[in-house]
Amino acid sequence: MERLRIVWYALLGTLISTALAVAQTAPPVPKLYNTAKQKLLEGKQIFSVTISKPDPAAYCEAAKHYDYTWFEMQHSTLTWADIEKMIAACPHVAATPMVRIQDELESSIQHATDIGLLGIIMPTVDTVEKAEAAVRYAKYPPEGRRSMGGGQAARIWMGDIPDATMKYRTSINDNMLVIVMIETPIGVAHAREIAGLPGVDGVLVANTDLGNFSGWFDHNAAPYQGMVKIIHDATLNAGKFLGATDSSYAKGRSDSADFRILQNGPSNDGWVNPNSAGRGGKKQ
Repeated sequence: MERLRIVWYALLGTLISTALAVAQTAPPVPKLYNTAKQKLLEGKQIFSVTISKPDPAAYCEAAKHYDYTWFEMQHSTLTWADIEKMIAACPHVAATPMVRIQDELESSIQHATDIGLLGIIMPTVDTVEKAEAAVRYAKYPPEGRRSMGGGQAARIWMGDIPDATMKYRTSINDNMLVIVMIETPIGVAHAREIAGLPGVDGVLVANTDLGNFSGWFDHNAAPYQGMVKIIHDATLNAGKFLGATDSSYAKGRSDSADFRILQNGPSNDGWVNPNSAGRGGKKQ
């Protein structure tokens, strides 16, 4: 028995030494080029600047100071060409380019991804099927069924190199953020299934429309906060990132640390956007 014990400790020592050697020589895990997603994975809160008008100069200046850009297509007249030009005007600016898209159609999501957007924010998600569409068309196989086509995305994120298209193709699924917004009592009722869907990265409480669709315009009322709690618990139980369109949720609440994705809110460096009516932000 003593001899067996000696052999066992010797083998254990060898295994530990080998593991340490492998850990020391293994290459570091590369960081994501979606810096907003990287920050979320590091446990940080992220704030956006909302862009609703086709102004490349204003966009490029504002995007220096935020974690991500919320290109607004649900409630604006922005076109894909407008957003394409703004992204190309200052590629790799600090704010990760994301879009609140107008619908879950394959063609819309294909346009968004091909021009280089790294996040799809899907509004008014009442059903798992709508969330599934967002994932399906934002991700390449096997996670989804995004088609390979033209567009500036590969050049924006990989540069002008011969194999840019394939480097982008093999890395973008990890870098894409798919965020769904729950805005209605129907969506709240399906929050658990929506949040638990594979490929959904995060869920936003759509604060203004949650009141609009439910009739509870007093956001401090118990029924309203009860709906917020259902979304909160469903999202965290699914291991997904939670957010809100009211950036005041980032602090001052007992659960503020759980709200990681905020629309609008403060810049990273104290810069005040001259094109914004205010620094805080409920959903526009």
